[in-house]
Amino acid sequence: MIIEEYYGRLDGADPLSGLDLVAPDVEFLIAIPGRDVRGSGRADLEAYVVGRPPVGRRHHVRRRAVDGDLEMVHGIVTEADGRGTGSFTATALVTDGLVRRYQAFFRPDFGMFDLPVGG
Repeated sequence: MIIEEYYGRLDGADPLSGLDLVAPDVEFLIAIPGRDVRGSGRADLEAYVVGRPPVGRRHHVRRRAVDGDLEMVHGIVTEADGRGTGSFTATALVTDGLVRRYQAFFRPDFGMFDLPVGG
């Protein structure tokens, strides 16, 4: 799954390598508490990735589904200390092996799975 690999790269040593998996003209919406981030093109997505605070977050996919060219994942986000901070759901429209459209929602207050407390 392209979207799952994207999150793996986003959380890895070189987060910008995830941009290799998106189309040059990608359109996206990232809904996070208090704001929506919208953009089109790799440069807009790169600006979002570079602008995120370096907190050591990781996305842990708990469920995944593919229906033709549509990929969907749901999971939890943890910080470097293992503490869960919320849940995310992401959907990607994949064309020619690249994410053409991307929509993600993050919620700290509701998800399908319990969050770890860390330690």
